[in-house]
Amino acid sequence: MAPLVSVLMPVRDAEATLGLSLRSIARQRGVSWECVAVDDGSSDQSSELLAQAAALDPRLRVLTRPPGGIVQALEHGLAACRGQYVARMDADDIMHGRRLELQVKALAADAALAGVGCHVRIFPRRDLLAGRRTYEAWLNSLRTAAEVARDAFVECPIAHPSLMLRRSVLERFGYRDMGWPEDYDLVLRLLGDGQRLGVVPTRLLCWRDGPERLSRNSPTYALERFVACKAHHLAAGFLRQTSRYVLWGYGDTGRSLAKALASYAKQPSAIVEVHPGRLGQRILGAPVFGPLELCDFMRLHGPQPLVASVARSGPRGEVRAALNALGFVELRDYVCAA
Repeated sequence: MAPLVSVLMPVRDAEATLGLSLRSIARQRGVSWECVAVDDGSSDQSSELLAQAAALDPRLRVLTRPPGGIVQALEHGLAACRGQYVARMDADDIMHGRRLELQVKALAADAALAGVGCHVRIFPRRDLLAGRRTYEAWLNSLRTAAEVARDAFVECPIAHPSLMLRRSVLERFGYRDMGWPEDYDLVLRLLGDGQRLGVVPTRLLCWRDGPERLSRNSPTYALERFVACKAHHLAAGFLRQTSRYVLWGYGDTGRSLAKALASYAKQPSAIVEVHPGRLGQRILGAPVFGPLELCDFMRLHGPQPLVASVARSGPRGEVRAALNALGFVELRDYVCAA
């Protein structure tokens, strides 16, 4: 019989962490599962470790292929998955013993959900940078599908190794190599299509961080590539019917996003700022004014979509509150980005 869950795990030179990751999968209870591990051309002992583990547990299925990168490895493994649900996992992370069970329960309880993530704990803690701690706190503040959709352009709202999707959905969307993070691209494509992604608000994944991670040493995961991914999906979705938009915030994040959006012929018609040195200027050909002048601008020029590009959560919350008080509706009239 086919298992209920297929754990999809690409592996590349993971001998130092693979054993612990596999043991965390093996201790899953409450659901039937298989693990489809794709050895993407490892040059260390990962292949041998996978073969040894598979000999002891037939639920582990090992696929081997020449090195081709994570997208090809994921697509290769997905084609072999048999479960109703596909749970992503990385070869250096650790699952809580009830992760699969609780995520399956969440999906079974709500047929409208295409997938669910969960809260995470990033480790090791000793050398964890402040930015990663902030990201972890933000990820773990998201608890509902509505919050995931609302914050999708702030950062990737679900840690990819924590994601479980219905296999029928993942097969339809698949992974693609666009030169930016494949996990964020998948999440934004799902949300852009109207799919709902929820969260099990419990820490069910220990998410390893360190200088050797692909996300730290591949140009595909550089900050500018995340910005490029956001701009692509904003241009194709929220801004698809217009070439003009109002930009709130022209700090580092707003400046980078505006530059990326310009490559899709999306230009700000106005910039809302609180920085006194920018007020009254023209930036990118657009007038710069304070929040109190926004409604007058909209009355004079007509309603336009607004992108609030504010990096820090506190000021972003203040911008949300201000826009909501003015009658703007999030995801209809404005989106928050970072």
